[in-house]
Amino acid sequence: MWVTSSTESNLQPTHVALGNFDGIHLGHRAVIEALFIEVESPACSVQAPLELQSSSHDAALLPRLSAPTTCYPTVVSFNPHPHAFFSGQPKPLLTVLSEKVAQLERLGIAQLVLLPFNRELADLLPEDFVEQVLVQQLKAQKVSVGFDFCFGRDRSGTAADLQAIAARYGIPVLIAPPQMVDGERISSSEIRLALAQGDPQRAQRLLGRPYSLSGTVAQGQQLGRTLGFPTANLSVAEEKFIPLRGVYSVWVESALFPTPQLGVMNIGLRPTVSGSRETIEVHLLDWAGDLYGHTLTVHLHRFLRPEQKFASLDALKAQIGQDCKTARAQLTELT
Repeated sequence: MWVTSSTESNLQPTHVALGNFDGIHLGHRAVIEALFIEVESPACSVQAPLELQSSSHDAALLPRLSAPTTCYPTVVSFNPHPHAFFSGQPKPLLTVLSEKVAQLERLGIAQLVLLPFNRELADLLPEDFVEQVLVQQLKAQKVSVGFDFCFGRDRSGTAADLQAIAARYGIPVLIAPPQMVDGERISSSEIRLALAQGDPQRAQRLLGRPYSLSGTVAQGQQLGRTLGFPTANLSVAEEKFIPLRGVYSVWVESALFPTPQLGVMNIGLRPTVSGSRETIEVHLLDWAGDLYGHTLTVHLHRFLRPEQKFASLDALKAQIGQDCKTARAQLTELT
């Protein structure tokens, strides 16, 4: 997938799904999948994503790659997240960039354009945003947004405003309605709340897939080995949203494993051994070997128990053994 932060090096013309898309949840999918709905557009039509053989973002390649009868299904998002820009505080993300790219590729997106969110962009009036960004820079032929999309200075433009302004340029705008699951409206904020409350099952229903943590296995204190339960110390991206501290049943994927592995994950400070910083540790139930330097993707299944301090290492060891038995019983439903 073509990924760029410059509107001077994007594939054109485009069919654009516009928004933050943190999580690529079921609501976001409705917006993205609308790109593939046929609407009357004399300029171009969407085809299957172009397979780019080079990872280079050399703009000189674009004339050769672009075809006048092809509209490239494109997700346009913002970096940093507007909330982080206005608050001055980093916003933990449900999907960091590498995860977002992987999810979008699975949905058939050919291009991700990350607009640098700065004061200049934030101050654009809705009319100027449409003309300068969508029309001039992206050559958009169709746009898809969620029902609650806002844009322009002070978030003054609504989805309906976008539809009206874009119509002046002959650009149809599709507005995805609220998406519901089990009577609940899907949103990134509700997914964060579910994870913060230790409810990965609810988060999975809203996401349409398990919530995952991906990272590299780093050197730890190797305390788990002394207890008989060796763990992989997972180093994840700094901006990744971390769920409630505690113990989870998980399943783990890696290039090392031919099939997913069952496991138990602990997020926390390890108060029994006077830990001073938060760690993410994973114990694999049926696999042993050197994991250092390798990448693991850990999919959350269920929350087993909150973090707690035990009176002794023996008590901690006994509880870990029980956690493993509980996790195995729960995870058999996945196999």
